[in-house]
Amino acid sequence: MSDIRAEIAGESGTGDAGFGDYVALLKPRVMSLVVFTAMVGLMVAPVHLHPIEALAAIIFIALGAGASGALNMWWDADIDRVMRRTAKRPVPSGAVEAGEALGLGLSLSALSVVMLWLATNALAAGLLAFTIFFYAVIYTMWLKRSTPQNIVIGGAAGAFPPMIGWVAATGSISIEAVLMFLLIFMWTPPHFWALALFMNSDYEKAKVPMLTVTHGRKATRTHILIYTILLVPVALGTAFTAIGGPVYFALALVLNALFLIGAFRLWRRPEAAAEADKYAVEKRFFALSLAYLFGHFAAILIEATPWAEQLATWANWGALTWG
Repeated sequence: MSDIRAEIAGESGTGDAGFGDYVALLKPRVMSLVVFTAMVGLMVAPVHLHPIEALAAIIFIALGAGASGALNMWWDADIDRVMRRTAKRPVPSGAVEAGEALGLGLSLSALSVVMLWLATNALAAGLLAFTIFFYAVIYTMWLKRSTPQNIVIGGAAGAFPPMIGWVAATGSISIEAVLMFLLIFMWTPPHFWALALFMNSDYEKAKVPMLTVTHGRKATRTHILIYTILLVPVALGTAFTAIGGPVYFALALVLNALFLIGAFRLWRRPEAAAEADKYAVEKRFFALSLAYLFGHFAAILIEATPWAEQLATWANWGALTWG
């Protein structure tokens, strides 16, 4: 706690931060995923905002994601310092003072929520506020350090953006918004547990109770397979809603087959083999998980364009010609 109090007081850090350090504080990689999924949720909604309103909504959702990232880096500076993957982040590296990260996170939180309310509606702003709170407080301050189910429950924070985009356009929540939420929510555990398989030493050093630390890699591989199996009906079921269609269904079939095969290979994989090839298969599965999520949301977006109808027409013509 003494380290945390020092960080809150702004006693850590050199204060010699550049613009890039403040950008890094907002977790731009995570922000890019938030922007993409929120944009999809907004664009496939049955109600369309004016382009300026839509752009404003995406910007403010992105700022909310950045605020969450800054608050996460402020609180987690102590464990980030001992993890190889995170040691060069702005706060643990000393580029940005912890007090600055806290101030930026709080300021952007308030700004993003208020501006999204003004640009769209109160429900979207409320969901954004809840998402920031969930990620910064429920996940970062509580779940991450207290339970191996941290990423299971905490994954909800990353699953809200497409729902926020949908609500920004429609002012209400529907089954389509819930399914986009569930797609990310169920995808998050196998995605992060794959990362934990080859970054386990970092979590052990930081004393973060990831599943690989508390239950071992073998149990983690089993959990990855279970969650992947549970993810499949959510992903395929989305094809039969207003945001799905033949293009989405075809791509989802391929992606889910690949994901299931990858999860099964991980489940069967002996730890000795993983250590021998430096977790190459685990790293490929982690990369596949990113393509998996991007592919599903790209397909949802394609289904909302005139291209999807044309592709379906060609597919039907091909089936009649060759059938």
